[in-house]
Amino acid sequence: MNPGTSLDLSEVLRLRINRSAVERRAATLVTRRTVKKEWQAAWLLRAITMIDLTTLQGDDTPGNVRRLCAKACQPVRRDLLDALGMGGRRLCVGAVCVYPSLVPVAVEALQGSGIPVAAVSTGFPAGQIPLDLKVEEIRRSVHDGASEIDIVISRALVLRNEWETLYDEVRTFREACGPVRLKTILATGELATLRNVAVASHVCMMAGADFIKTSTGKESVNATLPFGIVMTRAIRDFHGTNGRKVGFKPAGGIRTAKQALDWLILVKEELGDEWLRPELLRLGASTLLTDIERQLSHFVTGEYSAAHHHPMV
Repeated sequence: MNPGTSLDLSEVLRLRINRSAVERRAATLVTRRTVKKEWQAAWLLRAITMIDLTTLQGDDTPGNVRRLCAKACQPVRRDLLDALGMGGRRLCVGAVCVYPSLVPVAVEALQGSGIPVAAVSTGFPAGQIPLDLKVEEIRRSVHDGASEIDIVISRALVLRNEWETLYDEVRTFREACGPVRLKTILATGELATLRNVAVASHVCMMAGADFIKTSTGKESVNATLPFGIVMTRAIRDFHGTNGRKVGFKPAGGIRTAKQALDWLILVKEELGDEWLRPELLRLGASTLLTDIERQLSHFVTGEYSAAHHHPMV
C-alpha cells in the first residue's frame, strides 16, 4: 500500500510536457516492437492475469455479474489451455470491477477464488456528488467486501489548478479505504492538457493512490498511449523520489489483443519488468478477453473462431 507523502508541489509545478515528443514516442512504440507466435501467446496469457474484468452498465443484474465472475475464474476454455500446455496451471483475471450495489453479489460469487472485487465509487463516472456522499460510498463498498476501490477525481479541481484541494480530497479517500487498494481515475480525456495529466498523477500518488488509472471508459477520449506515456513516467519519477511503486491502469477503449500488447510493451519499456504483474498493472476492459481468446484459438488451431465460441456471460 502507498501511504502517500506530504504535498510538495515545488518540483511538480515546474513540469513541462513536450506534446509532439510524447506523440512521436507513442507512434513509434507500436511499430518498433511486436511479438509473434508462441511469444505472443505467452504475452496474451500474461495480459489475462492483469485484466480488471468489468461490467458497468445501467442494466447490470446479479445474474450477469455472477456469470462474469464465473468467466473471471475460468477466462480461457479448458481445451485451449490444455493445447497451450497450461492445463495444470491456474489462470484467472486480476479483478472483477462492478458498481457498489453489486459488490456483495460479486464477493459471494468469487468466494474462495482469491480474485479481488473492485468497486467504482465517489459518484462514478462524473464524480458530481458531495464529498461526504463519496466517502460514504467508499465505506459502504469496503464494508460489503470490496478489496479495491476505483475512485474518480474531481476534474474541476485540475482544470482550476486547485492542487491542494485535490490532494486533500484523495487523501480523504485514502483514509476511507483503510487497508483496501485505492485506484484513482484521472479521466485523462477531460483534463485538457498532458501537463495537467502529469501534475494530477503526481498529486494523487502523493495523496496515497496505489494505482493511477486513465479513464472511466465513459469519456469521449479514454486510454491513449500518449496519456500512458505521461502517467508511467510520473510513476517512474515518483518511485525514484520516494521509493514507492505505484500501479498503472489504462482503461476505456481497450478491446483488442493487439491493443493489450501495446500497453504491456509500453509499461515494459517505461517502467520495466517489475511492473508486468497484477499487483502493479491492470487493464480495465469488458470485451478485451473475448479477442484474446480468439487470438489464442488461432494460435492453437490456425483459424479464427467466432466470438460466440468465447462468451463473456
